[in-house]
Amino acid sequence: MADLVYFSSASGNTARFITALAQPAMRIPVSPKDAMPQPRRPFVLVSPTFADGEGRGAVPKQVIRFLNDPAHRALLRGVIGAGNRNFGATFALAARVIAEKCKIPVLYRFELAGTETDVLRVRAGLEKFRGLECLTV
Repeated sequence: MADLVYFSSASGNTARFITALAQPAMRIPVSPKDAMPQPRRPFVLVSPTFADGEGRGAVPKQVIRFLNDPAHRALLRGVIGAGNRNFGATFALAARVIAEKCKIPVLYRFELAGTETDVLRVRAGLEKFRGLECLTV
């Protein structure tokens, strides 16, 4: 079964989205001094985007640090991106960058803390995704 691993900055938007999902989740810490979560099962990553106007720096440094561990990357099955539509082409860019580098699908993108519709769609998508995961094990 795919679990969730997420990063949320001090703004807390991604954390609010994860809380609304009411799904088990592990948080990548904001402080580099804090211990990283250690997923033991396949998981879906939820990441906000921190890009500048040119798209540089889209993936938060803590997410990069987490994904630099080969054991974490081996369990990564998909990514969900958060962003702000005001930033146009860089909206949820972190998810696209992670997907490309890790050869996994972008499962969904949402704005800021998401809407009730986003929460319902992601819950339904995760259930479907978990069903597919069981078929492949």
